[in-house]
Amino acid sequence: MKYQIIGKNIQVTDAISSAIEKKLSKMDKFFLINDNVECRAVVSVHGETQRVEITIFLPQMPLRAEVEDADLYAAIDLAIDKLVGQMRKVKTRMDRSRNRESFASAVQFQDLEDEKEDKEPDVVVRAKSYYLQSMKIDEAILRMEALGHDFFLYLDEDDDRISVVYIRRDGGYGVIQAENPIA
Repeated sequence: MKYQIIGKNIQVTDAISSAIEKKLSKMDKFFLINDNVECRAVVSVHGETQRVEITIFLPQMPLRAEVEDADLYAAIDLAIDKLVGQMRKVKTRMDRSRNRESFASAVQFQDLEDEKEDKEPDVVVRAKSYYLQSMKIDEAILRMEALGHDFFLYLDEDDDRISVVYIRRDGGYGVIQAENPIA
């Protein structure tokens, strides 16, 4: 795995860098082609808390974990645990998938039969559909807050793109837009 370790509001020392690389090296067992997998770790300090964001870039999907803790090394451990859990969950879904071989080669997972977990399968408990109304972002935020939701799906009035407005954990709002406009 190729590592990129970045510090924000903190100097990344050799000890921090080696701790992150050592703990991330446990994840090499999940991949067939280790040299093609890139990993970015961002370490930052916000007041009394330490934040660790780790992203592993896979061809079909990125895996990402973000953890805050008072202790930097504890935050690193928790982030690695989250990533291992995500990888096992994806691998379990992959094992149940009809396109197992194509998905496994695209994601480049190692075949780890001995590491399967005996968990209940994830089940969609509710499906909902509705007509997307064309509106400006301000109206979408207003409707989201009126519903008491963390996100709201709408059709952006300015560029006819499917958009999602959401509440960010650190305050404010974020917007995710589809790159392809509706035809």
